[in-house]
Amino acid sequence: MRTLELGGIPRLGSGKVREIFDLGRHLLLVATDRISAFDVVLPDQIPSKGQVLNQLSAFWFQRSSSIIPNHLVSAEADDFPEELEPYRSQLKGRSMLVHKCSPLPVECVVRGYLVGSGWKDYCQTGAVCGIGLPPKLRLADRLPEPIFTPSTKAAQGHDENISFDQMVQLIGGEVAEQAREVSLRLFEWANRHARQRGIIIADTKFEFGFNDSLMLIDEALTPDSSRFWPLDQYSPGQSPPSYDKQFVRDYLETLDWDKAPPGPSLPPQVIQATTDRYLEAFHKLTGEKLKS
Repeated sequence: MRTLELGGIPRLGSGKVREIFDLGRHLLLVATDRISAFDVVLPDQIPSKGQVLNQLSAFWFQRSSSIIPNHLVSAEADDFPEELEPYRSQLKGRSMLVHKCSPLPVECVVRGYLVGSGWKDYCQTGAVCGIGLPPKLRLADRLPEPIFTPSTKAAQGHDENISFDQMVQLIGGEVAEQAREVSLRLFEWANRHARQRGIIIADTKFEFGFNDSLMLIDEALTPDSSRFWPLDQYSPGQSPPSYDKQFVRDYLETLDWDKAPPGPSLPPQVIQATTDRYLEAFHKLTGEKLKS
């Protein structure tokens, strides 16, 4: 599924991956099979991707509520309002009913390993997002402790890293402190679970909103929002294979593309290999079969 129309039900927004519909009391989030890289939506779809994102997010939401409330009402299409009955087959497995809230204008990124843009930053400055780190760290080294590196949320174009002080200026000190503390707790809790299942969560991003109190929203700990590595193939000093869209990024880096829209097409073998990685991550982390 690339897009979706629900006749008579207002669409509130269309993100890089998700379609958002207004049901009055609640919102409906629908995860499509679109894929973005370097903040550009690519022209191809990744089969089953939307179902993986939706069902894996629901898995984490249901298990993390003791750490922080979240916006999930139900991810079961049978629980959806009667007005959605004509679209049940399209929505099944790839959509969730959620509470409305006011999203924070920042993404809460937690990094546990030195990789990606953090590695590039460290090579140039000896720090990641202004946070100083020990010298002589290698690519993919585990950090002494996870670090919190927030970023802006760009409606279009690239997100930008900001300091914690800048985050405080945007949302206030109390909320910023709570978001940082909860993000670090969620990351370490999820990593304990993932390592038992043979996966390292190298880094991830969380999003939060307010509905009387702070709540976890959007998606959580998916191959789109996280970097997943196989534990048995992890070796510091080299970039490990991944279960996430890093595979797509790596392919795109081989092209003569300036990372501006429109994005290039993906060859069939890259599409299939990406689907395989998303499905494997889902099975390893949940121990469940994907619901179609």
